[in-house]
Amino acid sequence: MATMLDFFFYNEISPREKLGPTGRTIEANLKKRINAVIAIMRDMEKTQTKPTVAMIESLFQTEEPVKKPLILEKRFAEEKKKVRFREKRNPNNEL
Repeated sequence: MATMLDFFFYNEISPREKLGPTGRTIEANLKKRINAVIAIMRDMEKTQTKPTVAMIESLFQTEEPVKKPLILEKRFAEEKKKVRFREKRNPNNEL
């Protein structure tokens, strides 16, 4: 008992005073702050990093665009294929 009293006397602390936050409260506070940092990083990734990467990739794509025929060319090609008039064949009158 005397040794315990000497410990408190030499370290100038009282057994009745609070020594500060415990390990559990410090751990809980750290977890909250780490979760907040993770949320900030995820938000930055969604709003800044991914769109920027997508824009840069689109700038450096080297694919050649697909050549589409002009509208006029397509219309004339279709008209040439259609047969507008046909001769009616009569089995009795052969030419």
